[in-house]
Amino acid sequence: MKNLLKQYLPYLVGYKRQFFFAILGMIAVAVGTAGTAQLIKPVLDDVFINKDTQMLTLMPFLLVGVFALKGIGGYIQTYYTSYIGQDVVRKLRDKLVSHLTYMDMHFFKTIHTGEILSRVTNDITRIQVVVANIIPDLIRETLTVLALTGYVIYESPKLSFYFLIIMPLAIFPLTKLAKKMRKYSKLSQESTADMTARLGEILSNIEVIKANSSQLYEQKRFETENQNVFKFIMKQIKTNALTSPIMEILGAVAIGAVIYIGGKEVIDGHMTVGAFFAFATALFMLYTPVKRLSSLYNKAQDAITANARMHELLNTKPQIVSGEETLDTSIEHITLDNVSLAYDDTPALKNIQLEVKKGQSIALVGDSGAGKSSLVNLLVRFYDPSSGQIFINHQDYKTFTLPSLHKKIAYVTQRIYIFNDTIAANVAYGEEIDEDRVQQALEKAYAMEFIEKLEEGIYTVLSESGNNLSGGQRQRIALARALYKNPDILILDEATSALDNKSEALIQKALHALKSEMITFTVAHRLSTIEDADMILVFQEGEIICRGTHTDLLQNCPTYQKLAKQL
Repeated sequence: MKNLLKQYLPYLVGYKRQFFFAILGMIAVAVGTAGTAQLIKPVLDDVFINKDTQMLTLMPFLLVGVFALKGIGGYIQTYYTSYIGQDVVRKLRDKLVSHLTYMDMHFFKTIHTGEILSRVTNDITRIQVVVANIIPDLIRETLTVLALTGYVIYESPKLSFYFLIIMPLAIFPLTKLAKKMRKYSKLSQESTADMTARLGEILSNIEVIKANSSQLYEQKRFETENQNVFKFIMKQIKTNALTSPIMEILGAVAIGAVIYIGGKEVIDGHMTVGAFFAFATALFMLYTPVKRLSSLYNKAQDAITANARMHELLNTKPQIVSGEETLDTSIEHITLDNVSLAYDDTPALKNIQLEVKKGQSIALVGDSGAGKSSLVNLLVRFYDPSSGQIFINHQDYKTFTLPSLHKKIAYVTQRIYIFNDTIAANVAYGEEIDEDRVQQALEKAYAMEFIEKLEEGIYTVLSESGNNLSGGQRQRIALARALYKNPDILILDEATSALDNKSEALIQKALHALKSEMITFTVAHRLSTIEDADMILVFQEGEIICRGTHTDLLQNCPTYQKLAKQL
């Protein structure tokens, strides 16, 4: 709890004006609460016992004033603390999502998407409770406790002693409950992440589920995860619910002792009826914020666990680090010098030697898992070589900033990524929309033939994953996005697999016209896409076993001869 407050109290420094007004509101609530108890004394002693008509006339105005002070103070405090809390959470979420986008591809291969979503949504929401509610409530209730404690001590030091001795006895059981809350909170958040992951899998693989009529199977798997969430949340509720009866019993003991001793004080004439009831009212009022404070402490355990999970992500650093130099010249030359790559302990590429110049087209062929996509991953710097070096224009490509490197590279995969935005925004993704450039890119990708038929043209909004387009249309949009960048390196990883032969032939013709302006790498799925390549690399178990033109390889490479029959 202490560490949690240390982490988030500094955030309040950036909200000095809002925090100032929030504190004023809290002080007003504390003073108003203590003032309410103080009014009991003149009501009983002056109005009912001494029959003071002047005080009777004044009392309604005093009551309205005190309750108005509490009400206005409560409103100001609620508004400004909520503003601070919501804004801090907004910044935290922005920070976390931004951090995630810079993580390595290896990170996303090893952690489930549902787990990430759970941490960005569920865990942040639990932390929001701390910043928006618990910290402000903690300050307000503490101020109220101090104001009322000061008042009861002022009114009767003797009576206040009994209450203030008994209440600290609650600390021991409450500490035990807090430990249990922290344990069940962690289990609850982990089970929620598992449930979110399971739901993500169902939605991502809905076609497979429906094609196999496996809805019942998936339902049972989801029910298991959902049941775990329910079980641990109920354990949290059960533990938190014990706080109230513990406080009730201890409070009753303290108040019973005060009534007995206070009654004797009144009977013996050491205390007026009004003074006793004012004291008793303050005591009853004091019990409420003390009870709330103990409840807040338990609720904070949930946030402590969520905070630890969030900072676990924030403390994970990417291994692919951006260089310091800007790549602002055209890429004329690429060299792979004895490059190897391993995913954890699994080798993917071994001792790759390759030199490519601007204007050359390179095709990569081989069985699945041979290393083609691994080479592409290195070029885009999704991964760094386990050994060896890659040079761009005779300079180690790790020295270049990632944004300047990626600006020079266009990468189109078989899995097409379409954003829920306009066609123009999808094509110009990450850059300002230039209508002429967008249309030129779409024409080169032979996509305008179907876009011109759409009512909104290039400003037609595409649905999630481009589901309102056919597979071939989506691929042409992705190709247009690549061509919009005017890249120095174009990587096509089976990027025309969904196109018919006629469309593919037209795109190959367009790419051939642009060939002299870039270096092209093509992961092949059809013979027609590679037979005109300047160099074909044949991969097997992470090694290049043959290289040459289509004609050379058909004569000299048995592995390529077999592949050519399959392509």
